[in-house]
Amino acid sequence: MPDVLGYARVSTSDQNLQGQRRRLTEEAGAIRVFDDIVSGKSGDRPGLSEMLGVCRDGDIICVVRLDRLGRSLKEVLETIDLFKARGLAFRSLEERLDTSSAASEIAFHFIGPIAHYESLLIIEHSRDGDVTASACSHVPGRPARDVS
Repeated sequence: MPDVLGYARVSTSDQNLQGQRRRLTEEAGAIRVFDDIVSGKSGDRPGLSEMLGVCRDGDIICVVRLDRLGRSLKEVLETIDLFKARGLAFRSLEERLDTSSAASEIAFHFIGPIAHYESLLIIEHSRDGDVTASACSHVPGRPARDVS
């Protein structure tokens, strides 16, 4: 019988892991939750590494949301491919994804490109906003800090 192992991540110590931990144990039935307090930009994730060190073939890795695995679709897909190469299934609670069956895995591959398209649209809209702001002599971003 495979075990469900949870993975939780927050970017800063100001954020709280408790909500993710609770959902992973209560909703997903995780027997253990590994966590990291590290920016998604960082490639060094000790909690994820520890989890991969204890998991066994057939176990299920579960996260609350896909973005807990990485900042980009590419990074998320690479991590899930790593799980698959190690004989692990993957679940995401929010997106209701589960790679433990063929039907669920194909659904995941349909959702991936849609998520990628959505992130490209966000980038495009941000650039459009920057161009519009520049045309109106507005400098995007936070105002400069007064150091006097």
